Amino acid sequence: MTSRFLSGLAIAALVTVCLPQAAAHDAMTADPVASAESAAPASIARAAGIMAMGADGKPTMLRASNNGWTCMPDNPATPGPDPMCMDANAMKWAEAWMGHKPPPADNVGLIYMLAGGTDASNTDPYAAKPTAGADWVRTGPHLMVVGAPSLNAAYRGDPSPDTKVPYVMWAGTPYAHLMVPAG
Repeated sequence: MTSRFLSGLAIAALVTVCLPQAAAHDAMTADPVASAESAAPASIARAAGIMAMGADGKPTMLRASNNGWTCMPDNPATPGPDPMCMDANAMKWAEAWMGHKPPPADNVGLIYMLAGGTDASNTDPYAAKPTAGADWVRTGPHLMVVGAPSLNAAYRGDPSPDTKVPYVMWAGTPYAHLMVPAG
């Protein structure tokens, strides 16, 4: 896995409107386990594996999973907090995306990003930063449904989505997935 994994998959927005962005981001990176656990409901997060990316881009398991879920802390390379927690099917999807391989067929997965997240592009799965003149796509707390093409077909996938309603990220690519606002 690479640090690009967190940049690309950390799909969507700011943690809260009350804290300044830098302060919220700093709070998320201070404790990687607490940051990772903030991504999902406590009933999932407390038994999930915790994986963090090292400075070399290699993953390190900080805690083994007892429930099939893997949570990752905030990625400091993005402008807003974006920890995530995914089930085993979503992890297979993410590994395919990172490896530029087709995602597994008939493999619907779920990713929680309850602290929100930021993403460089709603159309390019490999964008590391927004295009000139564009801003990061910011989404508040949300769930991602991956590996469900028939579900994606029912929603829009625009370059500048309305993040307050369900929308498709990376539409027209093998990595298209549904973003569902939570809360």
